[in-house]
Amino acid sequence: MTEINLPHVVAEVDAAFRRYETALVANDAATLSELFWDSPHTIRYGLAENLHGADEIRAFRNARPGGDLSRDLARTTITTYGHDFATASTLYRRRESGKTGRQMQTWLRTPHGWRVVAAHVSFVDYDFPE
Repeated sequence: MTEINLPHVVAEVDAAFRRYETALVANDAATLSELFWDSPHTIRYGLAENLHGADEIRAFRNARPGGDLSRDLARTTITTYGHDFATASTLYRRRESGKTGRQMQTWLRTPHGWRVVAAHVSFVDYDFPE
């Protein structure tokens, strides 16, 4: 049976997730690309794009404009399954535009550290939790 939410694994994924969030709001394309698994199997479904493979994700990151990136998070939930697999889910509100959305990531431990292997981001209209 898989062990759920081993404290040391949750801490590792939380640190990777926080590093991702810092890079996201700074529009740090190099770190964001590093944190995605460098594989043709990696998927990122975004607000207006469907990206298949690390090359498409990297190209998107390198061309992404830097506006309206600062945001607040709510209800962030990290769940780990054993030692090598995890999900991270969060709600967010962009500070500049006030747009609200949700983000889900699937993380895998690789020889290079924790990496996102699948992600989904979407806007959704809801009352952001305070």
